[in-house]
Amino acid sequence: MSRSSRLAILALLAAASGWTAEFVQAVEFPYYHHPRPLWERELVWLKNIGIRTVAFSAADKVPKSDPRADLAGFLQILRRLGMRAWIYDVSPGLTAMLEAQLERHGGPIAFAEGPSKLDAPAPPSPVTRIPATAQDTLRRSREALAGGRGSLLWTDVEDTLAPYLNRGIVSFSGEERAGGATLRRNAALLHYWAAILPSMSTERKLTGKIPAVQLLSAGPRGVSAVAVSNPGASEITGPLRVLDPSVSRELIIPKVHVPAGESLWLPVNVPLANGGLCEDCAAFAPGDRIVYATAELHAIEFENGILACEFSAPVPGEVVIHLSRTPSGPLIAGGRPADFEWDEKNSVVRLKIPAGKGALNRVRIGLAVEAPDASAFFAGPSRLVIGRANVVSTNYSSDALAGRSRLLAPAGYRLKAVPKSPMEIDYEIYIPADAPHDATHGEFVTLALEADGVRLGRSRLQLFRPASLRIREAIPLRLGPDAELALDPPLVSFDPQAGREIRIAVRNNYPSIQNYVVELSGKGLTFLPARTEISIAASTEREIPVRIFCEGPADGLKEAVIQVSGAADLNQKFQAVPLARGQTVAYARDLDGDGIADYVLENQRARASFSGVDGRWMEWVWKDSNLNFLPDAGTLPGAALEWAQASRGGLEFRWKSGSRKVSLDAKNRLSIEQDGPLPQEILKQEKRSGVSLEVERSGGNRAVYILEQTK
Repeated sequence: MSRSSRLAILALLAAASGWTAEFVQAVEFPYYHHPRPLWERELVWLKNIGIRTVAFSAADKVPKSDPRADLAGFLQILRRLGMRAWIYDVSPGLTAMLEAQLERHGGPIAFAEGPSKLDAPAPPSPVTRIPATAQDTLRRSREALAGGRGSLLWTDVEDTLAPYLNRGIVSFSGEERAGGATLRRNAALLHYWAAILPSMSTERKLTGKIPAVQLLSAGPRGVSAVAVSNPGASEITGPLRVLDPSVSRELIIPKVHVPAGESLWLPVNVPLANGGLCEDCAAFAPGDRIVYATAELHAIEFENGILACEFSAPVPGEVVIHLSRTPSGPLIAGGRPADFEWDEKNSVVRLKIPAGKGALNRVRIGLAVEAPDASAFFAGPSRLVIGRANVVSTNYSSDALAGRSRLLAPAGYRLKAVPKSPMEIDYEIYIPADAPHDATHGEFVTLALEADGVRLGRSRLQLFRPASLRIREAIPLRLGPDAELALDPPLVSFDPQAGREIRIAVRNNYPSIQNYVVELSGKGLTFLPARTEISIAASTEREIPVRIFCEGPADGLKEAVIQVSGAADLNQKFQAVPLARGQTVAYARDLDGDGIADYVLENQRARASFSGVDGRWMEWVWKDSNLNFLPDAGTLPGAALEWAQASRGGLEFRWKSGSRKVSLDAKNRLSIEQDGPLPQEILKQEKRSGVSLEVERSGGNRAVYILEQTK
């Protein structure tokens, strides 16, 4: 049977059963244009904010010498994180390897877009692609959700090098730019709503001055939502007339506030027991439901007798809940006690929702629905250390409950219960570094306590490696005026005669004080002190000052290593370049992580870098303030280089069409001379942040670019 026939049969079966595919939200992650050392960090960030699927090309177009060409390594990270892959442009030569990585074989590949021989489904259609850097992304993304089916693919999320900087909403340093809040908010919303959306197949446009569309589930009394959008420049306030599916009649929401430029996803008739937004609400009666809310509902939780709802609330609002029992109180809204209104006749409670805080306008309210017969709570650390024994404390309302309870943790975690008292149990948790999922630095995991088949309490903890370190004086690659990329391995410059102090920052990720031994070594280098013993407080970073000297010829890059032992075992390689006062050095090393050496001219005040791919001028940096005078794309791009070298005289590049020579003197004068004419406007004279750039032209094919500190 052919693949198309099998998919057709599956589609018929799905239609007959009423099953529909989950709405898919994905982020494009072009790993082959992203520094490899950052893959894991950025994928963990995406997972933590709620993105489960990443999309990328599977074309065999990256040179094998490029460290970013490791598709198998990238898929391995996705597999370890439990994330899904959406691939497109599949090269025929990769089909066999990718076939083994399909979801049904335990791999991460869930979708294959476009023509391919892979036996994987296409992403749900229609596919809406939205650049995360574009304007009005919130409204555009909510329009896609209001369609009720398909896929939403975010592009331009991460900074990329292809080969120059293309800006996304997340920089190489991990900083979120404008647009990050919209992505986070949609990820939080779709964590539960993604599975519900395809069942909301009926669209009902609402009348009134607030532009709104109501989505209704196909079945009777199903979940509903109202998509509200205000494209104007002023707030809209007014009532909404919606259909209440529970009673099949119109319901008036008396007052809805929609700030200018805001879009909201308002819940209507969300059952608590089986509405899809709460995993632990089985104790509620079938008629218990959220009637409506005037803020965006993201999640519902119920544990230890408390019903908690999480909203995105740009302005204050309210939520109306039908309950078959009288709440025991109190209401905690935004971390503070608040009054609530109980209508005993109609069994309805009205709860105030305060305006949320932060870029996501997030706020949480909790109502004590009943005094629980049994309760259990977590105590202790908010973090777990990978590869080490961690102790998490739990306490219970009775010794009988403690005896019947158990701790739920991700697969692969080793658990050992250590009773502390009749109503207290300490759990020793060991997280192997090779656990199948949820064992990566920076991830969040959820632990839960269960007794008699009921979850009583949960705790969300973040995972950390035992320790981490960085060199504060490490040189970054400056990309444009305000972006930078950390080099791997790190690079420092130093005066070979006078030496230089570098500061090694060691972070203790344990929730307790730990002792470490830090040792430095390197051929042709001397470190004072070469060995340091240090105690570091819980979750704290301490700096170790070390002076570095040259021990022999002061030429070329020197290889060195930092070794950490004691509470953690960690090795960090780095390079050091000797740079005497009044001297200019020229050297080659890979700056942008593409596996090709780039070329650098540097003195103690200025640095110029050129691409080893095409000779493009990437950096012109005043080192005291790390100020780069070149644009994001650099300047002077050429064709593919045939030959290049760094020597005492400077840099030399050769293409089929000509050559270029570059030199830098002690007065920060960078001379560029080439066979063909130099463009007139590659850089203009300017003053910026106390530094002036001057340009001297001595012919059509030669120019001098001078950096000076202004008074």
